[in-house]
Amino acid sequence: MTVEVGKKAPDFKLVDSKLKHKSLDDYKGSKTVLLFFPGAFTGVCTKELCTFRDSMSKYNNLKAKVVGISVDQPFSLAQFAKENNLTFDLLSDATREVSKKYDSLHENFVNVAGLTASKRSVFLLDGNGTVKFKWISEDPGKEPDYAGIEKELAKF
Repeated sequence: MTVEVGKKAPDFKLVDSKLKHKSLDDYKGSKTVLLFFPGAFTGVCTKELCTFRDSMSKYNNLKAKVVGISVDQPFSLAQFAKENNLTFDLLSDATREVSKKYDSLHENFVNVAGLTASKRSVFLLDGNGTVKFKWISEDPGKEPDYAGIEKELAKF
């Protein structure tokens, strides 16, 4: 499945860091920033998610919710959120199904056979769940264009 701009985002059902079930429907009615990231407690991911945390007033003004998704266990995500004061939802894609649906799964991550992680990706959805923008990086060390994401969100 390929996620296309202008099409509905693939639905999902995942568990958050508080073990609550979340689906795409939970974010309907708001712009949504879906952030797939390779791993909690890694340098680039920590920097990325803390950058989003520090920009939450901008996202709130743009009427957007931020949602982080990784293949980490919900318990790891809970500790990651606590240590970094992350107030937005972090969802566990432990089965890797959602990362696959969004074309955002690294196979043999960092050249380790069998190791998988979410690709660093950003999907911007409107209030109806339509994809308005997508960015998927093959390079886990590359951060998204934060100002560009805000600019894209302001367009809809």
